[in-house]
Amino acid sequence: MMRMMAFGTLACAVLTSCYSYTEVVGKGPQKNQQEKKWNHYMVYGLVPVSRVSTKEMVGDTENYAVKIEHSFINGLLSAVTFGIYSPTTVTVTK
Repeated sequence: MMRMMAFGTLACAVLTSCYSYTEVVGKGPQKNQQEKKWNHYMVYGLVPVSRVSTKEMVGDTENYAVKIEHSFINGLLSAVTFGIYSPTTVTVTK
């Protein structure tokens, strides 16, 4: 029974994935210019502390893509703080 519980715990820890969401606007990125910033959340992402303005990151560009993800570094910080601090990475590609 203990082996099964240990195996289940290990499988849950190893088989996790990074959350990612991508939105393409217009014809998508044309120049391959990227800008990255972090959103800052508390309590497993439930309480926003500061969020990035994608409108400011995009500027006057009409064709771009916005990707919001929990990267490995974001997940590591969340794990180290036991979910108290949970950042996400926002990438705008023009």
